[in-house]
Amino acid sequence: MPKPKTATGRKFKRPYKRLPKGPNGGVQLLLIHNVENLGKQGDIVEVRSGYALNYLMPQGLATLATDHHARMVEKHREKLREIELERLKSYRDLADELGKQSITIEANANDEGHLYGSVTAHEIVDALKGAGFTLAQDQIRLDGPLKELGLYTVKVHLHGEVDANLKVWVVPTVVTEEA
Repeated sequence: MPKPKTATGRKFKRPYKRLPKGPNGGVQLLLIHNVENLGKQGDIVEVRSGYALNYLMPQGLATLATDHHARMVEKHREKLREIELERLKSYRDLADELGKQSITIEANANDEGHLYGSVTAHEIVDALKGAGFTLAQDQIRLDGPLKELGLYTVKVHLHGEVDANLKVWVVPTVVTEEA
């Protein structure tokens, strides 16, 4: 059977080999790193081909589930476990530091204490940067935007097994009047 041709008449060359199908019609991959809501390092998972080709494999999070790759992971499993335990310990230490931390965010509010806008994860991340902590916005778990003045306890998701509680004070903006 001849190879298909493009509109210009050149032969079409696939940029990748076809991925082997798993028992459920997806692609079987071996996870190189932990992927939240999918699996842990060394697990064999079955995902849709688009997720495999466009995210997991280009990001270096997974590879094809071959016997060779499975043997390599098994060979290095103890070292990987030690690395994961060290990472988990550092996340727990960071969670303890965040638990002791309290940040203050100034916002415009009316006399009843209702904010004109709201405090979102973006403002909390910026305040934490000022305190010396670097976190991503998706690690801040809010039940909803903070729309009133007061003290809030915000959950910070650091790792699949480690969460921290952060105290956030929302205070009114201080306006100084000059005569």
